[in-house]
Amino acid sequence: MPDHSRSRDRYGSRDRAREYRRDGNREREYMRGRDDEGEMSSPGARGKYRFRGAESGYDSYDAGASHLLSADALARLASEHQSEERASRTREDDEARRERRRQQKKAAAVGAGAGTLGHDIVEGRSRHKSGARIVSGSYLEEGRSPEMKMRRRGGGGAAMEDQWKDEASWDDSFGDGSRQPRWKFWANWSKRKRIVIGVLMLIILLLAIIIPVAVTVSKNKSDDSGSSSGSSGSSGPSNSNLDSISKDSIPSYAKGTVLDPFTWYDTEGFNVTFTNETVGGLSIMGLNSTWDDSTRANDNVPPLNEKFPYGSQPIRGVNIGGWLSIEPFIVPSLFSGYSSSDGIIDEWTLTKKLGSSAADTIEKHYANFLSESDYAEIQEAGLDHVRIPFPYWAVTTYDGDPYVPKIAWRYLLRAIELCRKYGLRVKLDLHGVPGSQNGWNHSGHQGSIGWLEGDDGELNRKRSLEVHDQLSKFFAQDRYKNIVTIYGLANEPLMLSIPTEKVLNWTREATELVRKNGVKATVVLHDGFLNLDKWDNMFKDRPDDMYLDTHQYTTFNTGEIVLNHTAKVEIICKNWYSMLKEINSTSTGWGPTICGEWSQADTDCAKYVNNVGRGTRWEGTYDTGDSTKYCPTADSGPTCSCSGANADPADYSDKYKKWLQTYAEAQMSAFETAQGWFYWTWRTESAAQWSYRTAWKNGYMPEKAYSPSFQCGDDVPDFSGLPEYY
Repeated sequence: MPDHSRSRDRYGSRDRAREYRRDGNREREYMRGRDDEGEMSSPGARGKYRFRGAESGYDSYDAGASHLLSADALARLASEHQSEERASRTREDDEARRERRRQQKKAAAVGAGAGTLGHDIVEGRSRHKSGARIVSGSYLEEGRSPEMKMRRRGGGGAAMEDQWKDEASWDDSFGDGSRQPRWKFWANWSKRKRIVIGVLMLIILLLAIIIPVAVTVSKNKSDDSGSSSGSSGSSGPSNSNLDSISKDSIPSYAKGTVLDPFTWYDTEGFNVTFTNETVGGLSIMGLNSTWDDSTRANDNVPPLNEKFPYGSQPIRGVNIGGWLSIEPFIVPSLFSGYSSSDGIIDEWTLTKKLGSSAADTIEKHYANFLSESDYAEIQEAGLDHVRIPFPYWAVTTYDGDPYVPKIAWRYLLRAIELCRKYGLRVKLDLHGVPGSQNGWNHSGHQGSIGWLEGDDGELNRKRSLEVHDQLSKFFAQDRYKNIVTIYGLANEPLMLSIPTEKVLNWTREATELVRKNGVKATVVLHDGFLNLDKWDNMFKDRPDDMYLDTHQYTTFNTGEIVLNHTAKVEIICKNWYSMLKEINSTSTGWGPTICGEWSQADTDCAKYVNNVGRGTRWEGTYDTGDSTKYCPTADSGPTCSCSGANADPADYSDKYKKWLQTYAEAQMSAFETAQGWFYWTWRTESAAQWSYRTAWKNGYMPEKAYSPSFQCGDDVPDFSGLPEYY
């Protein structure tokens, strides 16, 4: 937070940046934890064929030494083989008959027959088709915990019936020490006992099906409660638009690839007619050939096909964070199922752990986290812009990357079209660049910085420019000129670690490249967490039409998190307001400035907001060796607690809601002295105070973003009596 507490330690990804800047004493504190990146083990193919790629088919295989035989020789061999088979079957039939008689006698002696199922087993037959699985499904390579050595999805492995077929195949691998086929115990049971056991097994099977379904339904019903749950449903998309095309319309080279809509989890809103056309090397598959820019977000802004009056009218926007660039605190459900020893802390380690199931898991997240109704609600809330963070692996991946490649691309394009439908202008934001520009989890890979710095710094510099070369060629198309109006180069490059000159040189080169390729959108440079007053005389020879982006949070500044409710509102209106007004002017500061991220949260209590496994400054559990509690009542009592901030918003008191709304509207007022703002973020699974949607639906955001009830300059409401420990 520049000048006034900006550390985007963002919710823990950016570990903490402490900087007291208002008086020139800002303090920032960053942690860079290195994650344990063990090698991902992925099972190799063990079949005769090794798949080499859609275009190259299969490698050859060694069938062993062989030579051709004449037709006569083959006939003689076949005849001999048939004779041997008949003799073998006769011996087996005789042995089977003798075995049946033994079983019948034994059953008569104990007063019960072997029964039909026992007979099937003795005969070596299965009620299932030979080779079929009892339960279909594959291993879910999600990791292991001390309680479970392997997690499964549905089942997997050979069917038990295959084991039943050959008595000699039982080698006591199940460990009873007798080496006797385990199926023999069944024949010794009475018919009544077998029925009872069968009924119990059926009940267990039904419970195994019913309980997960009930849990899923219960989870989905909570979607509109206090914490805006991310998933919009579990039944799966209908994909009815696939009915209009044939699988034969997909060329063989494209089958099974990202161009094959029959492999897509969700096809709603996509044009599923096949095309391999690209622009800038990026696919247009899924797009319609026509579009309509006549829509407006609300009556206070022009329609898309008219210029937005940037500079005279503020941006009022929202991020859709945690979606294409996954963040643990926004979607904790993707990370909470692992033990700490698994080290699943970011998208890199998550996809590495998921292995072959990563694409399925990640695409379901893309499809379910947001729906068209979200964009309709964004419009209804009076917002007019959407900032869409996305990672470089939406465009491409490199050797060693575990990320799911390119699937995010079509979801990004669909999101832009939904923004178009509701008149919402778009700021594109490359949130993760090759190598990581800050070492934080929202860059994809928590740990060291490998962009512009380190052994591969120059390589990743080149790669990031290549990514922008492709992106800018694509978004220079006419269909995007009215909707993609702001173009972000790199989210939060950490200039406290990377030399500023390197970042600015790259920024100049990237901007020139984007302009050369025809992008007319305003280009955005992030302040790198430097004090805003340092930007007064920096990069004065920058390219035209550029915004400086600053991200402001009191949450991660230990000098501001301890302020009481009234003081937090006052510091925004007195300090932030004047500072942003000054930096936004070319005569007194840098020039046009936007606030690309800010939040209503005034504690760091949300789960994983300080990285996976980290505690909070608020309660003094932040894992830095400092047990100091940073809440207003830390010294005087009562004890600092996260229970209030993390409660269901339905349980918030009216006074607490009033304060949260005033706190948010004060920030809106300050940011609107510059170019405007984008709230972080629209939707979360459980972090209620980070979700604009949750606040808006629960009555502690303005009903319309353009019509707040408080502005800086108004009297600050009386918050006496409101507990300060949450």
